[in-house]
Amino acid sequence: MPIIENTFATLALWGVIAYLLGSIPFGMIIARAMNLGNLRDIGSGSIGATNVLRTGSKPAAAMTLIFDAGKGAVALLLARYFAGEDAAQLAGVMAMLGHCYPVWLKFNGGKGVATFLGIMLAYAFPIGLACCAAWLVGALIWRISSVGALTAAASSTFLLMFMGAPTALFMGMILTLLVYWRHRTNLARIRAGTEPKIGQKST
Repeated sequence: MPIIENTFATLALWGVIAYLLGSIPFGMIIARAMNLGNLRDIGSGSIGATNVLRTGSKPAAAMTLIFDAGKGAVALLLARYFAGEDAAQLAGVMAMLGHCYPVWLKFNGGKGVATFLGIMLAYAFPIGLACCAAWLVGALIWRISSVGALTAAASSTFLLMFMGAPTALFMGMILTLLVYWRHRTNLARIRAGTEPKIGQKST
């Protein structure tokens, strides 16, 4: 494995690379390529797969999900391969920041759920699968996508601790905080009972 010594410059380089990868707005690119309109004018205005689904195109939503997860995974795996675990964890955080706050979209991006799951899957596949399962359980029980996302994020710290990856707790906590911060309006609607259920149009 061609690991380069982890100097500050090396870590900074991989942080920038990961941020730029994470900031690619695949949802908007796919929606425009498939003539689905401007995502900013649809549903919640987010660039993620859940909002792409509101265009009525399941293939576009699926592609967005895969690419948004993939960019987080690729950023982490590349950093791990070339610069080791510290760089990998930094890359995971920076890819998430890139998705949520992309420079190309005036720092107004998506909510980070797919990217978060991609990062967790790449960091440790069993833990990533457990996070996906937590999302599925939350979404199926409450029929609300954001509840699934919040459930997966909340469970990730415990999963990292109890599934043999305590050194990644700091990364996990930052990713969880980002997911919750980006879902703060969803949390308000959940408390008010106005959060749309899966398949229901957002207001």
